[in-house]
Amino acid sequence: MKASELLVRCLENEGVARIFGLPGEENLDVMDALLDSPMHFVLCRHEQGAAFMADVHGRLTGEAGVCLSTLGPGATNLVTGVADANLDHAPLVAITGQAGLVRMHKESHQYLDLVRLFEPITKYNAQVKRAETLPEVVRKAFKVARTEKPGACHIDLPEDEAAAVVEDATPLRCQQPFTPVPSDRQIERAVAVLREARAPLILAGNGVIRGRAAAALARFAERLNIPVAHTFMAKGAIPYTSPLSLGSVGLQAHDYISRGFDRADCVITVGYDLVEYAPEQWNPHKDKRILHVDASPAEVDAHYIVEVGVVGEIATALERLAERAPASQETYYASLRNVIREQLAAHADDLGFPVKPQRILSDIRRALGPEDIVVSDVGAHKLWIARMYPALAPNTCIISNGFAAMGIALPGAIAAALLHPDRRILAATGDAGFLMNLQELETAVREGCRLVALIFNDGGYGLIDWKQRQHFGRPSHVAFGNPDFVTLAESFGALGLRVAAADELGPALETAFAAGRPAVIDCPVDYRENLRLTEELGHITCAL
Repeated sequence: MKASELLVRCLENEGVARIFGLPGEENLDVMDALLDSPMHFVLCRHEQGAAFMADVHGRLTGEAGVCLSTLGPGATNLVTGVADANLDHAPLVAITGQAGLVRMHKESHQYLDLVRLFEPITKYNAQVKRAETLPEVVRKAFKVARTEKPGACHIDLPEDEAAAVVEDATPLRCQQPFTPVPSDRQIERAVAVLREARAPLILAGNGVIRGRAAAALARFAERLNIPVAHTFMAKGAIPYTSPLSLGSVGLQAHDYISRGFDRADCVITVGYDLVEYAPEQWNPHKDKRILHVDASPAEVDAHYIVEVGVVGEIATALERLAERAPASQETYYASLRNVIREQLAAHADDLGFPVKPQRILSDIRRALGPEDIVVSDVGAHKLWIARMYPALAPNTCIISNGFAAMGIALPGAIAAALLHPDRRILAATGDAGFLMNLQELETAVREGCRLVALIFNDGGYGLIDWKQRQHFGRPSHVAFGNPDFVTLAESFGALGLRVAAADELGPALETAFAAGRPAVIDCPVDYRENLRLTEELGHITCAL
């Protein structure tokens, strides 16, 4: 068979159901081989969109999402989405077509050294120089992509090797390493620290969701009576409805939840990725006793010197700790949670227009069921979603907070809609982020995706405006014009709706979700609330 056919068989062997990508001259053989495969090739309109789709697919499933491009500009367009997956610890395998080996030694049309280009944004990165090595290269890429901490891998396939005939090569048996259980010695050391803790607090990270350990986390917290804060990317690791949930931590400000960290003498980090929220933010004086519970050893950071590291399968570690450690008698978190709940309820029914972000999030929560999915873009709205959207289950609020790349929401929602056609899928995006990958609305229409893109429309780069006003008292070059989003959506064959009053958003969401096709809602947002929040957080009075 041709090497391109062998590649397709290797991908099938890995259980790949979808490939997101674009065709090109240097991947012609691969594209032809895909015609004879049951895998679904999702034709995208830009390689960045394809990479974001693979990124979110990997995050939602735990299996590597796959994206495909040609060489040169096609490959460079993949970079942002691949980097996002790598820093957000989402398993992804990117495959690029490449110039033939016969012309790599000289200046040549569209040729770039893609292995060097992808090196800093991947865990594993290889060029296929002999077609017979494809089974090993593919197997290693998928194995490394999924192994904790997961991330992106890259395979570069020259066109002459793709067309080469291969004999006696078959896909390798899929094997994935098991995460070991933590040692008894580390469990006992951790229990000793917990016995001495007077005000312990749990900080849950995205590793809890990756490790499918949310139920174990809830049992651990309840058994030991310890409150739980979580990072942006761990929303849903413990249901917001739990009396022990303190919500999200991660704003670069001293939020109400930060008062819990001020009070805590022991912080139990569970599946915590430092890339999301630096330890200096919650351990500024380096005085917290830290228990590190994760599948990977702790990162080195001056503010993250752990007392005990419990390394191994997270759920097993939590269950063994819960069996041996005493329950905390501290109750300060009850009053803190009441304050946080009051914050979340504020302005939930506000009739002001443009619509306050708090009201938008309240209406989104009312429109979505417990298992429905919000994919957030990056911008001011992301901070509001992270702080105030009450998630009830893992992987129901997808936020990029490692690489934090704008433009992820619409492509990510497409991936979610293809995976879960029975759920309501919402892309929550700013006007800037929406226009960065607007072209994928055509992909959504063509693929029959039932999703809604809700645009927080403020006519500018709202988060940067917020920061500029906070630091300098005035904005600088952040305002822009927008198209008519309703007409634009309809030109793609999607439903377009515009909100003209606060009480219209809820009905608009219901209409959009009932449409049976992609829908776009243009909702003007009142970001005067940004500076009001900054002012409020600068004068927190919350007695514990």
